[in-house]
Amino acid sequence: MAEPGVRFDEMMAALKARAFRLTPQRVELVRLIAASDGHPSAAQLYARIRRRFPTLSQATVYKTLSLLKDMDQVLEIDLHGDRRDDGHRPRPHPHVICLRCDRIMDGEAELDPALIRKQERASGYKLLHYQVSFYGLCPECRTQPTVQRKGERRQP
Repeated sequence: MAEPGVRFDEMMAALKARAFRLTPQRVELVRLIAASDGHPSAAQLYARIRRRFPTLSQATVYKTLSLLKDMDQVLEIDLHGDRRDDGHRPRPHPHVICLRCDRIMDGEAELDPALIRKQERASGYKLLHYQVSFYGLCPECRTQPTVQRKGERRQP
């Protein structure tokens, strides 16, 4: 994972190269993404920025995240109908997701480019986006008995 200052500089350079208007709100959003130690949702980022910039619109957050995603600066993670964003490792990589608390951790395995090309050949698709997700129970949820969530299997 890149240092927050390095990721901030990379994302800002990408936005400047596209001549994207860099308002103080957008700069703060990029700073939050770069400094985030997790995989925040757009709503979580909006709530944090709004404390400092009360007039900020949700559209600004979504538009900026969408642009960063299009520039391969942010990786979008689909999570049970919710969207999370990974600004630390913007290239596809595996994620480990807790079925109870929705905690997301970066997987350490590298995705094999040969496997991606093999899937393209077998399907005839040109793959533009892909994600590999492993679902289970995080260490905290494994120790706490809770109600079973959709898709979760009971432990023997």
